[in-house]
Amino acid sequence: MALPGPTALFLEQETRALLTRLGRVKSFALQETMLPAASLLPESQTAIERVLAQGRSELRRRAADFLQWLKSPEGKGVTAEDAHRRFIFLRLQFNAVLNKFDLFNDVITQRSENETGVWLSGLDVASADALHLPGGYYQSPPVICYLDRGVGAAIRRARTRLPGGGVNPVAVIRVPRERMIGNGIASSLFHEVGHQAAALLDLVNSLRPALREQQGMAGPAQTAWQLWERWISEIVADFWSVARAGVASTLGLMSVVGLPRPFVFRVDTEDPHPAPWIRVKLSCAIGRALYPHPQWDRVEAQWNSYYPLAGLESKKAELLRKLDAHIPTFINLLANHRPQTLRGRSLKEVMLLDERQPSRLKILYQTWRRDPAQMYRAPPSLVFAVIGQARADSQLTPEEESTVLGKLLTHWALRSTLDVSAVCALRPVSQTVLQKTVSYKPMLMSLGSGG
Repeated sequence: MALPGPTALFLEQETRALLTRLGRVKSFALQETMLPAASLLPESQTAIERVLAQGRSELRRRAADFLQWLKSPEGKGVTAEDAHRRFIFLRLQFNAVLNKFDLFNDVITQRSENETGVWLSGLDVASADALHLPGGYYQSPPVICYLDRGVGAAIRRARTRLPGGGVNPVAVIRVPRERMIGNGIASSLFHEVGHQAAALLDLVNSLRPALREQQGMAGPAQTAWQLWERWISEIVADFWSVARAGVASTLGLMSVVGLPRPFVFRVDTEDPHPAPWIRVKLSCAIGRALYPHPQWDRVEAQWNSYYPLAGLESKKAELLRKLDAHIPTFINLLANHRPQTLRGRSLKEVMLLDERQPSRLKILYQTWRRDPAQMYRAPPSLVFAVIGQARADSQLTPEEESTVLGKLLTHWALRSTLDVSAVCALRPVSQTVLQKTVSYKPMLMSLGSGG
Protein backbone atom coordinates (compact mmCIF):
# COMPACT_ATOMS: atom_id res chain seq x y z
CA MET A 1 0.00 0.00 0.00
CA ALA A 2 1.44 3.37 -1.05
CA LEU A 3 1.99 6.13 1.50
CA PRO A 4 -1.16 8.33 1.56
CA GLY A 5 -0.60 11.96 0.56
CA PRO A 6 -1.98 13.44 3.82
CA THR A 7 0.35 11.21 5.86
CA ALA A 8 3.38 12.26 3.82
CA LEU A 9 2.41 15.93 4.22
CA PHE A 10 1.92 15.51 7.98
CA LEU A 11 5.32 13.87 8.45
CA GLU A 12 7.01 16.50 6.29
CA GLN A 13 5.41 19.31 8.34
CA GLU A 14 6.40 17.66 11.64
CA THR A 15 9.98 17.21 10.45
CA ARG A 16 10.22 20.84 9.40
CA ALA A 17 8.77 21.80 12.79
CA LEU A 18 11.58 19.87 14.46
CA LEU A 19 14.11 21.79 12.40
CA THR A 20 12.45 25.07 13.34
CA ARG A 21 12.68 24.25 17.06
CA LEU A 22 16.25 23.06 16.59
CA GLY A 23 17.07 26.46 15.11
CA ARG A 24 16.05 28.02 18.43
CA VAL A 25 18.83 26.11 20.23
CA LYS A 26 21.52 28.77 20.17
CA SER A 27 25.18 28.58 21.08
CA PHE A 28 25.80 29.35 24.74
CA ALA A 29 28.20 32.07 23.61
CA LEU A 30 25.20 33.93 22.14
CA GLN A 31 22.79 33.72 25.05
CA GLU A 32 24.54 33.36 28.43
CA THR A 33 25.59 36.51 30.24
CA MET A 34 28.26 36.31 32.93
CA LEU A 35 31.25 38.10 34.33
CA PRO A 36 34.48 37.22 32.48
CA ALA A 37 35.87 35.73 35.72
CA ALA A 38 32.85 33.42 35.98
CA SER A 39 33.04 32.10 32.44
CA LEU A 40 34.34 28.70 31.47
CA LEU A 41 37.92 28.39 30.37
CA PRO A 42 38.20 28.39 26.54
CA GLU A 43 39.11 24.69 26.44
CA SER A 44 35.89 23.76 28.26
CA GLN A 45 33.68 26.21 26.38
CA THR A 46 34.99 25.12 22.99
CA ALA A 47 34.66 21.41 23.78
CA ILE A 48 31.04 21.80 24.90
CA GLU A 49 30.04 24.01 21.97
CA ARG A 50 31.71 21.64 19.52
CA VAL A 51 29.88 18.53 20.74
CA LEU A 52 26.53 20.37 20.72
CA ALA A 53 27.16 21.81 17.24
CA GLN A 54 28.04 18.36 15.94
CA GLY A 55 24.80 17.00 17.38
CA ARG A 56 22.74 19.72 15.73
CA SER A 57 24.50 19.28 12.40
CA GLU A 58 23.98 15.52 12.47
CA LEU A 59 20.29 15.94 13.26
CA ARG A 60 19.84 18.43 10.40
CA ARG A 61 21.48 15.98 8.02
CA ARG A 62 19.21 13.16 9.17
CA ALA A 63 16.13 15.39 8.87
CA ALA A 64 17.11 16.42 5.35
CA ASP A 65 17.66 12.76 4.41
CA PHE A 66 14.24 11.89 5.82
CA LEU A 67 12.51 14.66 3.88
CA GLN A 68 14.28 13.57 0.69
CA TRP A 69 13.32 9.96 1.37
CA LEU A 70 9.65 10.92 1.82
CA LYS A 71 9.58 12.30 -1.72
CA SER A 72 11.52 9.41 -3.25
CA PRO A 73 9.85 6.45 -4.98
CA GLU A 74 10.91 4.26 -2.07
CA GLY A 75 9.33 6.58 0.50
CA LYS A 76 6.11 6.94 -1.45
CA GLY A 77 5.82 3.19 -1.66
CA VAL A 78 5.91 2.35 2.08
CA THR A 79 2.99 2.12 4.49
CA ALA A 80 2.02 4.90 6.86
CA GLU A 81 3.22 2.72 9.76
CA ASP A 82 6.72 2.34 8.29
CA ALA A 83 7.05 6.04 7.48
CA HIS A 84 5.85 7.07 10.92
CA ARG A 85 8.29 4.63 12.56
CA ARG A 86 11.17 6.36 10.78
CA PHE A 87 9.92 9.74 11.93
CA ILE A 88 9.66 8.56 15.56
CA PHE A 89 13.36 7.61 15.56
CA LEU A 90 14.19 11.04 14.13
CA ARG A 91 12.22 12.72 16.91
CA LEU A 92 13.99 10.62 19.56
CA GLN A 93 17.31 11.85 18.18
CA PHE A 94 16.00 15.41 18.39
CA ASN A 95 15.19 14.90 22.09
CA ALA A 96 18.65 13.44 22.66
CA VAL A 97 20.23 16.63 21.27
CA LEU A 98 18.06 18.69 23.63
CA ASN A 99 19.09 16.47 26.56
CA LYS A 100 22.74 17.24 25.85
CA PHE A 101 21.94 20.94 25.67
CA ASP A 102 20.03 20.84 28.97
CA LEU A 103 22.87 18.96 30.66
CA PHE A 104 25.32 21.77 29.96
CA ASN A 105 22.71 24.51 30.25
CA ASP A 106 22.29 23.71 33.97
CA VAL A 107 26.06 24.07 34.36
CA ILE A 108 26.51 27.29 32.42
CA THR A 109 23.41 29.22 33.51
CA GLN A 110 24.63 29.34 37.12
CA ARG A 111 27.68 31.26 35.94
CA SER A 112 25.36 34.26 35.60
CA GLU A 113 24.43 34.20 39.30
CA ASN A 114 25.89 37.02 41.34
CA GLU A 115 29.01 35.89 43.21
CA THR A 116 28.14 32.20 42.83
CA GLY A 117 29.25 32.20 39.19
CA VAL A 118 32.72 33.44 40.10
CA TRP A 119 33.01 30.93 42.95
CA LEU A 120 32.13 28.11 40.54
CA SER A 121 34.91 29.24 38.25
CA GLY A 122 37.24 29.10 41.26
CA LEU A 123 36.07 25.55 41.98
CA ASP A 124 36.92 24.65 38.37
CA VAL A 125 40.49 25.74 39.05
CA ALA A 126 40.65 23.84 42.36
CA SER A 127 39.29 20.70 40.70
CA ALA A 128 41.83 20.87 37.90
CA ASP A 129 44.61 21.19 40.46
CA ALA A 130 43.27 18.24 42.48
CA LEU A 131 43.12 16.12 39.31
CA HIS A 132 46.66 17.01 38.20
CA LEU A 133 49.17 14.24 38.87
CA PRO A 134 52.84 15.06 38.19
CA GLY A 135 54.64 12.47 36.10
CA GLY A 136 52.65 12.54 32.87
CA TYR A 137 50.53 9.50 33.75
CA TYR A 138 47.49 10.91 31.93
CA GLN A 139 46.18 13.98 30.18
CA SER A 140 43.63 15.71 32.41
CA PRO A 141 40.32 16.63 30.76
CA PRO A 142 38.65 20.00 31.48
CA VAL A 143 36.57 20.08 34.70
CA ILE A 144 33.51 22.27 35.28
CA CYS A 145 31.37 22.54 38.41
CA TYR A 146 27.80 23.51 39.20
CA LEU A 147 25.58 23.57 42.28
CA ASP A 148 22.51 21.49 43.01
CA ARG A 149 20.30 20.57 45.93
CA GLY A 150 20.99 17.68 48.27
CA VAL A 151 23.97 16.74 50.43
CA GLY A 152 25.97 14.54 48.07
CA ALA A 153 28.16 15.42 45.10
CA ALA A 154 28.28 13.54 41.79
CA ILE A 155 30.27 13.49 38.58
CA ARG A 156 29.61 12.83 34.92
CA ARG A 157 33.09 11.77 33.91
CA ALA A 158 34.81 13.02 30.78
CA ARG A 159 35.13 10.57 27.90
CA THR A 160 31.95 8.72 28.88
CA ARG A 161 28.84 8.37 26.72
CA LEU A 162 26.39 11.27 26.69
CA PRO A 163 22.60 10.78 26.65
CA GLY A 164 21.64 9.93 23.09
CA GLY A 165 25.22 9.18 22.02
CA GLY A 166 28.48 11.02 21.69
CA VAL A 167 31.36 11.40 24.13
CA ASN A 168 31.33 13.84 27.01
CA PRO A 169 34.18 16.30 26.38
CA VAL A 170 34.49 17.57 29.96
CA ALA A 171 34.14 16.28 33.51
CA VAL A 172 31.01 17.80 35.06
CA ILE A 173 30.91 17.85 38.87
CA ARG A 174 27.68 18.55 40.75
CA VAL A 175 28.44 20.16 44.10
CA PRO A 176 25.92 20.36 46.97
CA ARG A 177 24.80 23.94 47.46
CA GLU A 178 24.72 23.42 51.22
CA ARG A 179 28.52 22.98 51.22
CA MET A 180 29.20 26.50 49.87
CA ILE A 181 31.48 27.66 51.34
CA GLY A 182 33.43 25.65 53.88
CA ASN A 183 36.24 23.11 53.94
CA GLY A 184 33.61 20.40 53.41
CA ILE A 185 33.42 21.52 49.80
CA ALA A 186 36.91 20.11 49.26
CA SER A 187 35.88 16.72 50.62
CA SER A 188 32.99 16.37 48.19
CA LEU A 189 34.79 18.00 45.26
CA PHE A 190 38.00 15.99 45.52
CA HIS A 191 36.08 12.74 46.00
CA GLU A 192 34.41 13.28 42.63
CA VAL A 193 37.75 14.28 41.11
CA GLY A 194 39.01 10.97 42.47
CA HIS A 195 36.45 9.11 40.36
CA GLN A 196 37.80 10.84 37.25
CA ALA A 197 41.42 10.14 38.21
CA ALA A 198 40.61 6.49 38.93
CA ALA A 199 39.10 6.16 35.45
CA LEU A 200 42.11 7.78 33.80
CA LEU A 201 44.45 5.42 35.66
CA ASP A 202 42.11 2.41 35.29
CA LEU A 203 42.52 1.84 39.03
CA VAL A 204 39.31 -0.07 39.71
CA ASN A 205 39.94 -2.61 36.96
CA SER A 206 43.51 -3.13 38.11
CA LEU A 207 42.50 -3.52 41.76
CA ARG A 208 39.69 -6.02 41.27
CA PRO A 209 41.97 -8.97 40.31
CA ALA A 210 44.14 -8.29 43.35
CA LEU A 211 41.09 -8.25 45.62
CA ARG A 212 39.71 -11.45 44.08
CA GLU A 213 43.05 -13.13 44.57
CA GLN A 214 42.87 -12.25 48.25
CA GLN A 215 39.35 -13.70 48.47
CA GLY A 216 40.61 -17.07 47.26
CA MET A 217 43.07 -17.46 50.11
CA ALA A 218 41.44 -15.35 52.82
CA GLY A 219 39.63 -18.02 54.82
CA PRO A 220 37.52 -16.30 57.51
CA ALA A 221 38.32 -12.89 55.98
CA GLN A 222 36.76 -13.79 52.62
CA THR A 223 33.60 -11.77 53.30
CA ALA A 224 35.66 -8.67 54.04
CA TRP A 225 37.59 -8.95 50.77
CA GLN A 226 34.34 -9.49 48.87
CA LEU A 227 32.89 -6.29 50.30
CA TRP A 228 36.06 -4.32 49.63
CA GLU A 229 35.80 -5.39 46.00
CA ARG A 230 32.14 -4.38 45.86
CA TRP A 231 32.92 -0.95 47.32
CA ILE A 232 36.30 -0.35 45.70
CA SER A 233 35.27 2.45 43.29
CA GLU A 234 34.01 4.66 46.13
CA ILE A 235 36.94 3.78 48.39
CA VAL A 236 39.46 4.74 45.70
CA ALA A 237 37.70 8.10 45.30
CA ASP A 238 37.88 8.62 49.07
CA PHE A 239 41.58 7.71 48.94
CA TRP A 240 42.15 10.47 46.38
CA SER A 241 40.20 12.97 48.47
CA VAL A 242 42.20 12.26 51.64
CA ALA A 243 45.46 12.37 49.67
CA ARG A 244 44.58 15.83 48.38
CA ALA A 245 42.73 17.45 51.32
CA GLY A 246 44.01 15.57 54.38
CA VAL A 247 41.82 15.58 57.47
CA ALA A 248 39.43 18.04 55.79
CA SER A 249 38.29 15.12 53.63
CA THR A 250 37.41 12.89 56.58
CA LEU A 251 35.66 15.64 58.52
CA GLY A 252 33.70 16.60 55.42
CA LEU A 253 32.73 12.97 54.89
CA MET A 254 31.48 12.75 58.46
CA SER A 255 29.25 15.72 57.76
CA VAL A 256 27.76 14.09 54.66
CA VAL A 257 27.13 10.58 56.05
CA GLY A 258 26.16 11.68 59.55
CA LEU A 259 22.59 10.35 59.38
CA PRO A 260 20.12 8.56 61.68
CA ARG A 261 21.52 5.28 63.03
CA PRO A 262 19.60 2.91 60.69
CA PHE A 263 21.21 4.56 57.67
CA VAL A 264 24.71 4.75 59.14
CA PHE A 265 24.78 1.04 59.96
CA ARG A 266 23.04 -0.13 56.80
CA VAL A 267 25.19 -2.67 54.91
CA ASP A 268 23.92 -3.09 51.35
CA THR A 269 25.95 -5.47 49.19
CA GLU A 270 24.27 -4.03 46.07
CA ASP A 271 25.29 -0.45 46.88
CA PRO A 272 28.72 0.65 45.60
CA HIS A 273 29.05 2.88 48.68
CA PRO A 274 30.38 1.32 51.90
CA ALA A 275 28.13 1.46 54.94
CA PRO A 276 28.61 5.01 56.32
CA TRP A 277 29.91 3.72 59.67
CA ILE A 278 32.69 1.73 58.01
CA ARG A 279 33.33 4.38 55.35
CA VAL A 280 34.44 6.97 57.90
CA LYS A 281 36.66 4.31 59.50
CA LEU A 282 38.22 3.66 56.10
CA SER A 283 38.84 7.39 55.62
CA CYS A 284 40.65 7.57 58.98
CA ALA A 285 42.74 4.52 58.05
CA ILE A 286 43.70 6.11 54.72
CA GLY A 287 44.77 9.20 56.63
CA ARG A 288 46.93 7.12 58.97
CA ALA A 289 48.58 5.36 56.02
CA LEU A 290 49.35 8.59 54.15
CA TYR A 291 49.78 11.12 56.95
CA PRO A 292 50.62 9.39 60.28
CA HIS A 293 49.43 11.54 63.17
CA PRO A 294 47.44 11.08 66.44
CA GLN A 295 44.61 13.19 65.01
CA TRP A 296 43.20 10.21 63.14
CA ASP A 297 42.63 8.33 66.41
CA ARG A 298 40.84 11.38 67.81
CA VAL A 299 38.63 11.73 64.75
CA GLU A 300 37.76 8.03 64.80
CA ALA A 301 37.00 8.15 68.54
CA GLN A 302 34.69 11.09 67.89
CA TRP A 303 32.88 9.09 65.20
CA ASN A 304 32.56 6.09 67.53
CA SER A 305 31.01 8.31 70.18
CA TYR A 306 28.35 9.41 67.73
CA TYR A 307 27.54 5.87 66.62
CA PRO A 308 28.45 3.21 69.20
CA LEU A 309 27.85 -0.39 68.18
CA ALA A 310 26.07 -1.04 71.47
CA GLY A 311 22.43 -1.87 70.87
CA LEU A 312 22.96 -3.00 67.29
CA GLU A 313 21.69 -6.46 66.34
CA SER A 314 24.42 -9.00 67.05
CA LYS A 315 24.86 -10.30 63.49
CA LYS A 316 25.34 -6.85 61.99
CA ALA A 317 27.57 -5.71 64.84
CA GLU A 318 29.78 -8.79 64.36
CA LEU A 319 30.14 -8.09 60.61
CA LEU A 320 31.08 -4.45 61.22
CA ARG A 321 33.64 -5.42 63.86
CA LYS A 322 35.24 -7.91 61.47
CA LEU A 323 35.39 -5.30 58.73
CA ASP A 324 36.82 -2.74 61.13
CA ALA A 325 39.54 -5.15 62.25
CA HIS A 326 40.43 -5.94 58.64
CA ILE A 327 40.72 -2.32 57.47
CA PRO A 328 44.51 -1.93 58.08
CA THR A 329 45.29 -4.97 55.91
CA PHE A 330 43.07 -3.74 53.11
CA ILE A 331 44.34 -0.14 53.18
CA ASN A 332 47.91 -1.41 53.10
CA LEU A 333 47.11 -3.29 49.87
CA LEU A 334 45.39 -0.23 48.42
CA ALA A 335 48.12 2.28 49.25
CA ASN A 336 50.84 0.01 47.90
CA HIS A 337 48.97 -1.08 44.77
CA ARG A 338 51.10 -0.71 41.63
CA PRO A 339 48.92 -0.47 38.50
CA GLN A 340 50.54 -0.58 35.08
CA THR A 341 49.37 2.97 34.41
CA LEU A 342 51.70 4.23 37.16
CA ARG A 343 54.66 2.52 35.51
CA GLY A 344 55.71 0.50 38.51
CA ARG A 345 55.04 3.09 41.20
CA SER A 346 52.45 2.64 43.95
CA LEU A 347 49.48 4.89 44.65
CA LYS A 348 51.15 6.08 47.82
CA GLU A 349 54.37 6.92 46.00
CA VAL A 350 52.80 9.18 43.35
CA MET A 351 50.83 11.33 45.80
CA LEU A 352 52.31 14.64 47.00
CA LEU A 353 52.53 13.50 50.61
CA ASP A 354 55.43 15.49 52.06
CA GLU A 355 53.83 18.92 51.73
CA ARG A 356 50.52 17.67 53.16
CA GLN A 357 51.79 16.08 56.37
CA PRO A 358 49.84 17.59 59.32
CA SER A 359 52.96 19.16 60.82
CA ARG A 360 53.74 20.81 57.49
CA LEU A 361 50.17 22.06 57.08
CA LYS A 362 50.31 23.65 60.54
CA ILE A 363 53.53 25.48 59.69
CA LEU A 364 52.08 26.70 56.40
CA TYR A 365 49.00 28.07 58.14
CA GLN A 366 51.08 30.08 60.60
CA THR A 367 53.29 31.32 57.75
CA TRP A 368 50.29 32.36 55.70
CA ARG A 369 48.76 34.23 58.63
CA ARG A 370 51.86 36.40 58.70
CA ASP A 371 52.08 36.67 54.92
CA PRO A 372 48.67 35.97 53.25
CA ALA A 373 50.10 36.64 49.79
CA GLN A 374 51.86 33.25 49.93
CA MET A 375 48.51 31.51 50.35
CA TYR A 376 47.18 33.07 47.16
CA ARG A 377 50.19 31.78 45.25
CA ALA A 378 49.90 28.19 46.54
CA PRO A 379 48.14 25.34 44.65
CA PRO A 380 44.39 25.40 45.45
CA SER A 381 44.27 21.78 46.66
CA LEU A 382 47.09 22.48 49.10
CA VAL A 383 45.26 25.58 50.34
CA PHE A 384 42.16 23.51 51.09
CA ALA A 385 44.31 21.01 53.01
CA VAL A 386 45.92 23.78 55.09
CA ILE A 387 42.61 25.46 55.87
CA GLY A 388 41.00 22.12 56.70
CA GLN A 389 43.84 21.30 59.09
CA ALA A 390 43.44 24.69 60.75
CA ARG A 391 39.73 24.06 61.22
CA ALA A 392 40.45 20.62 62.70
CA ASP A 393 42.93 22.23 65.11
CA SER A 394 40.40 24.94 66.08
CA GLN A 395 42.78 27.60 64.77
CA LEU A 396 40.20 28.94 62.34
CA THR A 397 36.55 29.72 62.99
CA PRO A 398 33.83 28.69 60.52
CA GLU A 399 33.11 32.37 59.85
CA GLU A 400 36.76 33.12 59.08
CA GLU A 401 37.00 30.00 56.95
CA SER A 402 34.01 30.95 54.80
CA THR A 403 35.33 34.48 54.29
CA VAL A 404 38.82 33.31 53.33
CA LEU A 405 37.57 30.61 50.95
CA GLY A 406 35.23 33.08 49.27
CA LYS A 407 38.16 35.40 48.61
CA LEU A 408 40.33 32.53 47.41
CA LEU A 409 37.75 31.20 44.97
CA THR A 410 37.33 34.69 43.55
CA HIS A 411 41.10 35.06 43.26
CA TRP A 412 41.54 31.71 41.48
CA ALA A 413 38.74 32.54 39.05
CA LEU A 414 40.17 35.97 38.28
CA ARG A 415 43.73 34.68 37.97
CA SER A 416 42.75 31.93 35.53
CA THR A 417 40.82 34.44 33.42
CA LEU A 418 43.68 36.92 33.34
CA ASP A 419 46.20 34.17 32.60
CA VAL A 420 44.22 33.12 29.53
CA SER A 421 43.89 36.76 28.45
CA ALA A 422 47.63 37.25 28.85
CA VAL A 423 48.37 34.22 26.67
CA CYS A 424 46.06 35.51 23.96
CA ALA A 425 47.64 38.97 24.18
CA LEU A 426 51.09 37.54 23.55
CA ARG A 427 50.01 35.87 20.32
CA PRO A 428 50.01 37.67 17.00
CA VAL A 429 46.50 38.92 16.29
CA SER A 430 46.25 36.96 13.05
CA GLN A 431 47.21 33.70 14.80
CA THR A 432 44.69 34.23 17.60
CA VAL A 433 41.86 35.00 15.19
CA LEU A 434 42.77 32.04 12.99
CA GLN A 435 42.86 29.65 15.95
CA LYS A 436 39.52 30.95 17.21
CA THR A 437 37.97 30.56 13.76
CA VAL A 438 39.25 26.99 13.40
CA SER A 439 38.14 26.05 16.92
CA TYR A 440 34.64 27.40 16.39
CA LYS A 441 34.21 26.31 12.76
CA PRO A 442 31.54 23.65 13.57
CA MET A 443 29.60 26.24 15.59
CA LEU A 444 29.86 28.88 12.91
CA MET A 445 28.60 26.39 10.32
CA SER A 446 25.75 25.53 12.66
CA LEU A 447 24.84 29.18 13.13
CA GLY A 448 24.89 29.67 9.39
CA SER A 449 22.26 26.93 9.16
CA GLY A 450 19.86 28.67 11.50
CA GLY A 451 21.07 27.85 14.98
